Amino acid sequence: MSNNDILKKLRVALSLKTDDIITICDLVGFKVTKAELGDIFRNEDHENFKPCGDQILRNFLNGLVIYKRGPREEKK
Repeated sequence: MSNNDILKKLRVALSLKTDDIITICDLVGFKVTKAELGDIFRNEDHENFKPCGDQILRNFLNGLVIYKRGPREEKK
């Protein structure tokens, strides 16, 4: 299973729109555009297909934790 497949399945399972994914990535300071996401979500045989790198998936998952749980509390 590729990173593209994982990102697609998470998008569907969590009912996320492209704007939601951009917001989630912004939570960890990672900038991604709608065009980049569109290329990632294309079929592999499409000429504009772009493989989802580990950095994009890692930042999305880290942002998803913040998006769902809220920011980490500082320890005293």
